[in-house]
Amino acid sequence: MVAKVFWLRCETKKLERRSALTPSTAGQLIKDGFTVYVERDQQRIFDDEEFERVGCSLVDNSTWPSAPLDIPIIGLKELATSDEPLPHTHIYFGHCYKGQAGWSSVLSRFKRGGGILYDLESLTDATGRRVAAFGFRAGFAGAAVGALALAAQREGKRIGNLEPYANEAAMVAHVRAAFGGSGKGVKALVVGALGRCGRGAVDLLHKIGLDGDDILKWDVGETAKGGPFEELLHVDIFVNCISLSSAIPPFLTRDQLEASGARRRLSVVVDVSCDATNPFNPLPIYDVITSFPEPTVPVDLSSQGPPLSVVSIDHLPSLLPREASEQFSSDLLPTLMEFPRRDTARVWADAKRMFDDKVAEAVAELAGKS
Repeated sequence: MVAKVFWLRCETKKLERRSALTPSTAGQLIKDGFTVYVERDQQRIFDDEEFERVGCSLVDNSTWPSAPLDIPIIGLKELATSDEPLPHTHIYFGHCYKGQAGWSSVLSRFKRGGGILYDLESLTDATGRRVAAFGFRAGFAGAAVGALALAAQREGKRIGNLEPYANEAAMVAHVRAAFGGSGKGVKALVVGALGRCGRGAVDLLHKIGLDGDDILKWDVGETAKGGPFEELLHVDIFVNCISLSSAIPPFLTRDQLEASGARRRLSVVVDVSCDATNPFNPLPIYDVITSFPEPTVPVDLSSQGPPLSVVSIDHLPSLLPREASEQFSSDLLPTLMEFPRRDTARVWADAKRMFDDKVAEAVAELAGKS
């Protein structure tokens, strides 16, 4: 068994306030004998002092590259783009296992540095379900942003800069207010409605006042026939919550949208899955990731019909940073407790095998380009 220690790095993505560890989960790790280093971070939703009070050792911001190589580095979002080799063991969402843009370059940094990536998305239980995920909050927040975008479009405007909310109640109140008190009358369709993300989207839509009959809940049974789907044209908001791992027929196409003309009701597409750079993207109507400062991207169409915009923010749970972090970190905690036995603990051993396989694919990919 190796040392029981983690180093919580800061997040560099603008407005990313979530944290892989919280004062609560860090405190539980310390009670179990772990040493937890925490980088000082004014952006994180939790104050540095909250971590210090439970026994964490505070270190300077962004100093993980100089940490001893035997200390695993844990975070959430991708590391800053660089060609520097990575010699440490890292735990974070790498977004480099599904052929995303730049995937092979990311993995080559580990290959050259001798480091390891335990991708948080690859930590799964015996049934293949992720041990921890932000899915529910991602769907909840995504549906909220989609509703806000629709309300703005109905006033001839475009939704402006988004800021994190103090809590869920504040988010729901803001969205309801945007519709004059209730979203009643809005019609929405959620694909992937039975998963964590889809359930979150449906929950938000209920809480802002949509009638039950106006929330269409699709899952594998409804999409089995293959797209494009005519039904998507006849709702105000479409929320995509699927987990994509292989090629499928597109849900919507630009030709389909052009042909629908004035009979199209669809005004906002929320791609919670954010597969814009995935070669299997089921929504080939846009190709950019949006952001909190600019939450939507318009879909330019020559035909008649309402304006159509896409929300494709890849860190939606950051709109509810404290609640999202607490839920995620609590779910992850039992698996983190097993990390010192990572060579034999099934979850970690499986993740390591996946990393090794993906590194081999990345090496072959880069060799083919040289």
